[in-house]
Amino acid sequence: MQISFHGAVETVTGSQHLIKVNGRSLLLDCGLFQGKRDESRSRNRNFPFDPAGIEFVVLSHAHIDHSGNIPNLVKQGFTGKIVCTTATADLCGAMLLDSGHIQEEDVEYVNRQRRKYGEPPVEPIYTREDAAEAIRYFEGINYEQTYPLWPGLTLTLYDAGHVLGSAIVALDFQADQDGPARRLVFTGDLGRPDLPILRDPTRLTAADILLIESTYANRTHPPIEESSEAIKETIRRTSHRGGKVIIPCFALERTQLLVFLLNRLYDQGDLPDIPVFVDSPLAVDVTEIFRKHPECFDEETQDYLRRDPEGDIFSFKRLRYIRDVEESKKLHDLRGPCVIISASGMAEAGRIQHHLKNNIEDHRNTILIVGWQAPNTLGRRLVEKAPRVKIFGREYRLEAEVVTLNGFSGHADLPGLLQWARAFTKPPQHTFVVHGEPDSAQMLASRLRQDLGYQDVVIPSLGQVVEL
Repeated sequence: MQISFHGAVETVTGSQHLIKVNGRSLLLDCGLFQGKRDESRSRNRNFPFDPAGIEFVVLSHAHIDHSGNIPNLVKQGFTGKIVCTTATADLCGAMLLDSGHIQEEDVEYVNRQRRKYGEPPVEPIYTREDAAEAIRYFEGINYEQTYPLWPGLTLTLYDAGHVLGSAIVALDFQADQDGPARRLVFTGDLGRPDLPILRDPTRLTAADILLIESTYANRTHPPIEESSEAIKETIRRTSHRGGKVIIPCFALERTQLLVFLLNRLYDQGDLPDIPVFVDSPLAVDVTEIFRKHPECFDEETQDYLRRDPEGDIFSFKRLRYIRDVEESKKLHDLRGPCVIISASGMAEAGRIQHHLKNNIEDHRNTILIVGWQAPNTLGRRLVEKAPRVKIFGREYRLEAEVVTLNGFSGHADLPGLLQWARAFTKPPQHTFVVHGEPDSAQMLASRLRQDLGYQDVVIPSLGQVVEL
């Protein structure tokens, strides 16, 4: 077996790992690299391998840093199957079309700037039409269903507990007819135990080769109950002074978790009687897909679903979903307390920018940050409480209260990662720590060696090729 690492190594974006067995190739994930504009455009356009030579993409989950470059892969000659869980296939139907739309809008903005300097236009990495074509290649399978890829190589997906449909990938293979059976395990993004809605990550007991994520291997998350309590107090405090709570929120997973917690607080009588809006067409679509896949919910959530007054854990009397742009604009004129949840999660695009623009200079309002904010984003500047921020090219004073809650991550922290890795009856022969900034990856590699007795632990570099 040969593994080459083409993304999400020494960083947390652009997951792509090329696997070759007996001269045949598959790709674990095909994510978009998200970083500085020029670097991102170059890396996402140009694959360091021939897309036409790949027979399968095995996709761990629908987040764009894992799935987002699939349309470009198809555009450049891939004609094989994209295998993932049925829920991931459904989510990608929405996520990739939205990503294609963003690519088109991004290029439209870039080309306006290029025209000013007499520079030739550029093309989007892919379009909505390209994304629609790529969706035709998806094949959804169930958790723990054995799926033959080719003779001597089978795939099994296990629940990763990270987002709806997320999977731990297990590849069972024989390098030759007389050789021993071996197993490669790729965690994808590993979820947190004891979070609402989804099941805990499946603990596997055997792996010869392990690719393990390390996104938050340098921290311990606070309990979700603390964050839920903080949301309740933030909404109450803001409502009491007549303000609005504005929440930049990722459309996949974070919005649904937030709505679930608000639903529970509402049913318990712990929220003030004010309207709550989810203003994001993509979040509306993703929530519908959550409703289609209750088989992914944990037992507690399924029990809560049966007991919910409306029979819907993503809805309550004061909650309203907004898709139409004119309905979204009406929120700007709304007077009195309310909660507005809107994308994008880092406030870099989408309707959230309009809500921030209209509410950021009112001291009665609160901006509630519920996700990690990358450097140089509007969300990060809000977290840092910059006195002035730019939105749509104009400066605004930050008068609103800013509250940052770090307890909502869907990634396992260091204790969670070690707990999951401890389930193996013996350490893998080879372990590769991926999907983490250098300090996180180094922390996990060190603790795997010291705490669990892992011997061969490597933090691969971009483009590194390993023969096993």
